[in-house]
Order: sequence, then C-alpha cells, then structure tokens
Amino acid sequence: MSSDATSVIRAFIAAINRRSLPELGELMTSDHTFVDPQGRVQTGRDAMLAAWKGYFEMFPDYQIRVDRIIGDGHLVAVFGEACGTFKGRRGLAPENRIVMPAAWKSRVRRGRVAWWQVYADWTEGMKIIERAQRKGS
Repeated sequence: MSSDATSVIRAFIAAINRRSLPELGELMTSDHTFVDPQGRVQTGRDAMLAAWKGYFEMFPDYQIRVDRIIGDGHLVAVFGEACGTFKGRRGLAPENRIVMPAAWKSRVRRGRVAWWQVYADWTEGMKIIERAQRKGS
C-alpha cells in the first residue's frame, strides 16, 4: 500500500508544481486537512482549493523539490525544499525569491490525500515578504 500512497503523493506534488487546481481537487478527500508550519489547521477540499488559489497568486512559480519520499502504509513523508517568488507590486522580482528546506507529512485514504502538513522555517520568507511589501516590490 505504501507504493500506492507514495504514487498519490507524487501526483499531488506534481499537481502543486503545475498549479493545477482541478487536479488538486481530484486528489484531495472532501474532508482534506492542511496544517501550515505555524500549526494552523484548515479543513475541507473547497476551503483548501481557495487557499491554494490565493497561494499560487502570491507565488506564481511555487515549486516543491523532492529529495526523498518515504512511505509506510497510508503515511508518506516528503523531504526537500519549497521555493517560489513572492509576487509583490512589481511582479516577480528576483530579490523576492524564497528557497527553504521543508518536509511534509501526509496521509492517503482511498487514493486521495486526507492530510497534508508542512514543516518549514518561514522566518526568512516572512522577511522577504515584509520587505517587498514595504518597498512596494
């Protein structure tokens, strides 16, 4: 089962990297739960699709780069980095690029992602966003 769950997570990451809301919707359970690096929880496929839409508008080139995926039954851990450029008022300025190590914990249920939790230190990312908003970048 772990290879099946791992395949689902690989497809989920590919959909994120393509910024494909329809594919993400197909890959999430209706009660999908997302947990951000600060521990904030959002539940429900529709709420998460709206959140992803907003995130892709803020980071139009967002990508997850995978170094390693480990599956154990319905649980899958992903290790790599998250990167993207914050879209300030001037568009995708190179100084607004964020690259950070990250890990994701996921649970797959009946071929769909039921849980997606992000572990990352957003300190530098927040500094870039705040700087860009102050400068009007």
